[in-house]
Amino acid sequence: MIFYTSGLSPPTESIIFFIINEIINLETIFNLKMKKIEINKIYNQNCIEGMKLIPKNKINLVITDPPFAINFKAKKANYNRTASRVLSGYNEIKPEDYYDFTFSWMSEVFRILKDSGSMYVFSGWNNLKEILRALDDVGFTTINHIIWKYQFGVVTKKKFVTSHYHCLYVCKDDKQRKFFPFSRFKKEDKTENGRSLHYRDKEDVWDIKREYWSGDEKTPTKLPLEIIKKLLEYSSKKNDIVFDPFLGSGQTAVVSKSLNRRFLGFEIVPDYYKFAKKRLDKDLYRIKKSK
Repeated sequence: MIFYTSGLSPPTESIIFFIINEIINLETIFNLKMKKIEINKIYNQNCIEGMKLIPKNKINLVITDPPFAINFKAKKANYNRTASRVLSGYNEIKPEDYYDFTFSWMSEVFRILKDSGSMYVFSGWNNLKEILRALDDVGFTTINHIIWKYQFGVVTKKKFVTSHYHCLYVCKDDKQRKFFPFSRFKKEDKTENGRSLHYRDKEDVWDIKREYWSGDEKTPTKLPLEIIKKLLEYSSKKNDIVFDPFLGSGQTAVVSKSLNRRFLGFEIVPDYYKFAKKRLDKDLYRIKKSK
C-alpha cells in the first residue's frame, strides 16, 4: 500500500504516519494472537517470544540447560567430541547481558508454569550468580541445589579441574508443588550393601556419567538420559506437559516422549532444531552421522 502525503501540512502528515504505524502494530498483535502453540511439538524460534503465545498456568515441569555466557567453541574437539560430528551454531549470550536475558526468559516461565509446577535449571559456575539472582527476583522458591558430578572434566594447568555442574530445583508455590518421592524406589528397597536405595537416589550429589556418542551426530551440549529420566520420574507423571525453552538436541523432549509425558520446546538454532525434530519424528535416540 502506498500513501502520498505531498502537499500536506507537517502536523497532518505526522497524524497520517501515526495512524499507519498504529494499524501496522495492531495487525502484528492480531497475527501473534492468531498463532497457536501446540503440545507435542517443538518450534524453531526465540523462546522468549514463543512463550508469549503459551497461556498462563499451562506447564507442569520445566527442565532446561540455558546458554552458558562463555565463548564456547562448538566445533572444537573437546570433551572427546570429534569436531566433524558436532553440529555448529551454538547460540551464546554476552556475559554483560546474561542477567537481563535470564530474567526475561524466567519471567515468562513463571507465568506459564502451573502453581503446582517445578523447574530444574542447569548451570555451570561461570554464570551461577546471575541464575540465582534472577530466580529470586522473578519470585521462584529454591528447593534444592543439586550437584551433578561427571567424569572427564577439561584438563587444566593453573587451577583445579571443573568436573561438576549445578542443577537448581525451584518451584512457583512450595505448598502446591508436586513431588513423587517413591516413584523410583520403595522405602524398603536396599542396595547390595544394605543401604537404602530410596535415600541414596534422593541425595543432592549425583555421580552420573556423560554420554559419548561415538560416530553419531550431536550438539555441543547434551544432558544424559539418566538425569532427565530421574527428574521426570520425581517431578511429573504421565501426560504432564514438560517444557524446555532451550531444546538443543531435543533431549528433554525425546526422553519425555519415551516416558509418556507430553512435551513442548523451542530451539533458536536451525540445525539443532532440525536434529531434535528428526529424533522426535523418527523416535530415534541416536542418529548416525551420514558419510
